[in-house]
Amino acid sequence: MTATIIRNGRIIDPANDRDEIADLYLVDGKFSEQRPNEFEEIDATGLIVSPGLIDLHVHFREPGFSHKETIASGARAAAAGGFTTVVCMPNTSPVADSPSTIGWIRDRAEEVADINVLTTGAISKNLAGEELSPIGSLAQAGVVALTDDGRCIQNNELMRRAVEYARMFDLPILDHCQDYNLVGNGLVHEGYWSTLLGLPGWPGAGEEAIVARNILLAESCDHRLHCQHISSAGSVRLLREARVRGVKISGEVCPHHIALTDAAIENFDTNYKMNPPLRAQRDIDALLDGIADGTLDVLASDHAPHAKFEKEVEFDAAPFGIIGLETELGLFLDLLVHKHKTIDIARLVALFTMNPARLLGLKSGTLSLGAAADVTLINPALEWTVDAAKFESASCNTPFDGWKLKGRAVRTIVAGKTVWENAL
Repeated sequence: MTATIIRNGRIIDPANDRDEIADLYLVDGKFSEQRPNEFEEIDATGLIVSPGLIDLHVHFREPGFSHKETIASGARAAAAGGFTTVVCMPNTSPVADSPSTIGWIRDRAEEVADINVLTTGAISKNLAGEELSPIGSLAQAGVVALTDDGRCIQNNELMRRAVEYARMFDLPILDHCQDYNLVGNGLVHEGYWSTLLGLPGWPGAGEEAIVARNILLAESCDHRLHCQHISSAGSVRLLREARVRGVKISGEVCPHHIALTDAAIENFDTNYKMNPPLRAQRDIDALLDGIADGTLDVLASDHAPHAKFEKEVEFDAAPFGIIGLETELGLFLDLLVHKHKTIDIARLVALFTMNPARLLGLKSGTLSLGAAADVTLINPALEWTVDAAKFESASCNTPFDGWKLKGRAVRTIVAGKTVWENAL
């Protein structure tokens, strides 16, 4: 028998409405009510004892782009960020649109990852937006959701059929909201800075049009549809109105969309180029309001690694995306809990655990007796400086290098086993 007692920590378990100073027993990889006779002891005085954090939006790039990230390096980065479960997007090579590719990713993750690496399947074959993937076969292969992330299906009829098929297999749809006709060749938020710098603008309406489409489909098909990396004030308004009506629609926020405005692109630094783009302060204010009132109920990184040589080019030639697994918890703690006081830490834990678990139908995200003993220990008062040179990720494309943050994960436990411990 292997056993651990986590003592004196503040246990926050939103799924069970639990918030108290207490001890937690981990026995043979599960949570137990029985105090073991022989055990390892962890002193969690001053720490938050949270269910293992979940990030439902990451890119581990394998198979096909291992020069950017591998499942092994991505899993290490996740553990270092406090995440016990991640959900990988399907834009690999080959695209994860077949049971064979899904099987390869799952087998590889089982071999090299110390955390739970879950997979999504592509909605359309080869992410082309023209023909549906074999959704039933993907469900049988074990995907937890369907998405064409990185691209967006423009054919509304095809998207409707996808939602209907997904409902048959109880798989949520995760959608990258981008209307290609409205966005065009846009690179940055359409506004003052795009005009000043002479860069093609990307209007908020390019996101909002697809959010509106998804609301209509979620309502007519009565199925869970999740809008990824929400960035515009109009999207927040649309989601708020739909959720009041009881539509099964949800949205997520990434840290960069509340930490930075489009003014950050002033020096053409490609580490500030992302999809969707950084927007104006009014959009940040709307995102914060959406988090505060529950309109936006999931936090995620959109961890998107790229090699140095890919980002060290002209702004318009560089790929979109930044890494985020090792900085997102610190950024959200610093911004949402400490600086803006948008939410308290108990709500933040819910946005990283219970809410994504419910959306995806996972049994994780809780400290319930008998559940897998996935735990994240968080020091909300720990002050630290981001150092991209020390990242576990294979890439270092981040705009937050050198930032001073308050709060981070200090220990990550998966199935009762410590897979990461902060040396600080």
